[in-house]
Amino acid sequence: MRLVMNEPVERMDHPYARRWWALLVLCLSLLIIVMANTALTVAAPDMTRDLGLSSADLQWVIDGYTVPYAALMLLLGAIGDKYSRRGALILGLFVFGSGAVAGSLVDSSTGVIAARAVMGVGAAMIMPATLSLLAATFPRAERAKAITLWTATAGLAIAAGPLLAGALLEHHSWTSTFLINVPVAALAVVGALVLVPPSKAHDKGRIDYVGGLLSVAWIGSLVYMIIEGPHFGWGVKAITAAVVAGLGLALFVVWELRHPRPLVDVRRFADRRFAGSNLAVALFFLAVFGAFYYLTQHLQFVLGYSALQTGLRMLPLAGAVFVGSALTGYLTPRVGMKLTVTAGMVGGTAALALLTQVDASSSYGDLVAPLAVLGLAIGLALSPCTDAIMGAFPESELGVGGAVNDTSLELGGSLGIAILGSLLATSYSDHLADATAGSKLPASALTTAQDSVGAGYGVAQSLSEQAHKAAAQAARASDPQQAAQLKGQADQLAQGARQMADAVGSSFSDAVAHTSLIGAVILGIGTVVVALLLPRGKETEPVEQPAREEEKERELASAR
Repeated sequence: MRLVMNEPVERMDHPYARRWWALLVLCLSLLIIVMANTALTVAAPDMTRDLGLSSADLQWVIDGYTVPYAALMLLLGAIGDKYSRRGALILGLFVFGSGAVAGSLVDSSTGVIAARAVMGVGAAMIMPATLSLLAATFPRAERAKAITLWTATAGLAIAAGPLLAGALLEHHSWTSTFLINVPVAALAVVGALVLVPPSKAHDKGRIDYVGGLLSVAWIGSLVYMIIEGPHFGWGVKAITAAVVAGLGLALFVVWELRHPRPLVDVRRFADRRFAGSNLAVALFFLAVFGAFYYLTQHLQFVLGYSALQTGLRMLPLAGAVFVGSALTGYLTPRVGMKLTVTAGMVGGTAALALLTQVDASSSYGDLVAPLAVLGLAIGLALSPCTDAIMGAFPESELGVGGAVNDTSLELGGSLGIAILGSLLATSYSDHLADATAGSKLPASALTTAQDSVGAGYGVAQSLSEQAHKAAAQAARASDPQQAAQLKGQADQLAQGARQMADAVGSSFSDAVAHTSLIGAVILGIGTVVVALLLPRGKETEPVEQPAREEEKERELASAR
């Protein structure tokens, strides 16, 4: 047996024998690029303290990964189709790992943002390559099952990121959350060489680089606008990005309609199954990433769990994703993707509706049911949608198909954090202002506390420390009058600290409930639209069924 797998999958006259081992490598590659974002939400407080990050710095540390990731996927997916899908995967893993090493060594906000951007470039190569290699390696009869495991891995990564980061942060600094990616990426590279067969499109013509550059321009500008506007205000930067995104999209559509071999045939979006599937993916990740954004904060700040404890308490979501994935593998062939996807989106809407009941007295037990329902919904809805999107592309465009699916996912996630995150911040600030109206706390402290829940608890902690200091001074004072004055000051500061902590907790809980209501409305309306778009039918037919695929399926059938 050869150490390196060199026989292209296109030349095989039967299904690749080690395809399930190859899938393990693809899922491992997917795992680390999804975890790169979810783990950072837990490591962010330590990074903020060590690097002195402002709120804007921290936002771009998180989103510096997202912009190149989303913007480059279509172009890099097409390049992978033409030259080498496995090569794109391996190069992406190398770039991703290099960015992770750099991120662990830098000591400034600029350095971390740049390192995260490099990781985003690597992820833009990896993500579409995993789906295109999956579709190229598996015969059509098994592809839905393989995609189900792929999407289950994505759901697992959402919950596993905080758990792994929390475990590392118990004994190591935030740099460990970067370095953990390096051995995993190296293992994935070795696995790709040994287990994943090479693949590329045999009839791919010249790449539509103009369309590719237009896609980079409009998607990158759109994601930048989504991040910049809600978080930093609709100033010149956000408005300019919006104009560039709009013009870029219009030019992209016109160019692709006129080009003989477009990067993406935009006419596919006229197909109800394809359009509905992309919309469902985007809306679902809007809800998932938005909810994940504020639930991790609620667990850490309001309920007081450590990073590791927060990760452990997200596990019901991961477990439910696998249950939902198993159900969709059984249900979709029998009842059709329309019912399965709609049921999943209804479940996601119900999960957000349950979160509207969160208040200051809520415990972790009140979050278990929403987390489980949300995980079940992810498992039910996403696999059929991804299968439908990939099935709409011929063999020569599998990388582009994976990129379209992943771009919908990433745009949805960015919108979720931007829209729901912005609503959360506004609602929290308004509730806190009402809760502290008429209090004797310093105006500067109240203004600072309104910035974020972390800042609010920081103010409460500062007041508490001042109270302890005043009490200690009172105990040491020899003058009874001075001691009484300091004691009164300490009592007032301690009372203010308690009031601030209570107000911050209740205000953030109310904001979570309010934001969840908006999220449920958005996803509920989207559910109706997707249900109307998706046609009835029990199977997703591929656009192209090459002879190679038919031969593989006959071989597989005879083997059974």
